[in-house]
Amino acid sequence: MTVPLPCYSCVEVEAHPERIDRVHRILAAHLARWTLDRQITPVCAGVRELLANVAEHAGDGTAVIELIWTGRHLIASVADQDHRPPRPLGPERGGLARVAALSDGWGSCGTPDGGKVVWFCRRVETAEGQPLVWPAPVSVLRESRPGPGSGPVPALLGPPARGAARPPLARPPLARRPLATRCA
Repeated sequence: MTVPLPCYSCVEVEAHPERIDRVHRILAAHLARWTLDRQITPVCAGVRELLANVAEHAGDGTAVIELIWTGRHLIASVADQDHRPPRPLGPERGGLARVAALSDGWGSCGTPDGGKVVWFCRRVETAEGQPLVWPAPVSVLRESRPGPGSGPVPALLGPPARGAARPPLARPPLARRPLATRCA
């Protein structure tokens, strides 16, 4: 089984209508790099709608766009400094109704600094693109230690005879073992 490697992109932009085409090219480049070419049109259209909302409703017009690819889901979010929650309007007005039509789900939440994040998610078919996998783990131990079960367990040797001393433990108890102070 291969575990997909999550991919992440974060871009801070000014949400002006003349800059939306540049944002489209940036997002398209990230999605193409992640071999998600079929997602470029719907994701960029959804982000375009969210940026248009920021340009129209938010005061300063600055937005942070994040893309997260988990190997199964592609999540796009746009954060701004406006504290007002988004309001879905009818499909004829576009906005969040269009984002909902382009995605499998969407939502919003407040941020600690008083702004909000509006996000949407798309399920991606597994046949699209090559799977990204985690690299092989690198060992950071300088010495090997016997693992649990590497020696006899005193409890399984049988009960001690009356008056006989218990056999010593194979390792010191957990509380007495020295702790590692740093990793290589």
